[in-house]
Amino acid sequence: MAKLTALAILATYNEQRFVRACIENLARQGFETYLLDNESTDGTVEIARQYLGRGLIAIESLPRDGFYRWERILQRKVEIAQTSGHDWFMHVDADEIRLPPPPFRTIHEALGEVDSQGYNAVNFAELCFVPTREEPDHDHPQFQDTMRRYYAIRPFPHNRLNLWKRQASSPDLASSGGHQIGFPELKVYPTDFLMRHYLFLSTAHAKEKWIDRHYDPEELERGWHRSRARLQASAIRLQSSNELRLYRSDQELDASEPLQAHPVFSLR
Repeated sequence: MAKLTALAILATYNEQRFVRACIENLARQGFETYLLDNESTDGTVEIARQYLGRGLIAIESLPRDGFYRWERILQRKVEIAQTSGHDWFMHVDADEIRLPPPPFRTIHEALGEVDSQGYNAVNFAELCFVPTREEPDHDHPQFQDTMRRYYAIRPFPHNRLNLWKRQASSPDLASSGGHQIGFPELKVYPTDFLMRHYLFLSTAHAKEKWIDRHYDPEELERGWHRSRARLQASAIRLQSSNELRLYRSDQELDASEPLQAHPVFSLR
């Protein structure tokens, strides 16, 4: 039997903080990566170019026109998937470290089991790593070593159902805002994979990431980006370390008792 191939489709806009760690982890997990950059103005693309031929297979520039148009990015991701020759695809963001469930060593290894059992989609349990009141600033290249407090979140079942097997017709990723892939005869693997999500590295980074962003007015009308678009810098409140779980290893990540909303968007 031919070896399964897997493609991660990564969209970026000013993600120089995260893009290196993300691409390196995807390579470790057995993925090739296609980068879809939304006209970054920082060093994102320059950093990414270092990985061409070393896990990264292409860099495509998607015009921005002054607004963050998430639906268009998601639609382009599906187009890339449908025109590639890979077997499995993953919608991923730069601030995510995707991981397999125990006892698998890589996502690619785990996908062999998923595929052999006839499943065609995988959900990820989301573990959000955040700064705390005691340690508020992790805006540096070693953020994975220093920002070790996290919480689990699951606003709805299959909140991160965005690893899927090639389909004959184009699946739907945009309707859910990228959270759930949709296609006929969806068969979800019963065990969640894992994801370390580095939500923001400091309050200044949160402001840059969400408050300074110009959202597509039509997407706002549809209810997308609501909590992020309404966020004000003065309302950002960091949690105390003792309210969060302590990261010790990937094998000990705890996805139990997930929250239904991100505290940074609800604490006032």
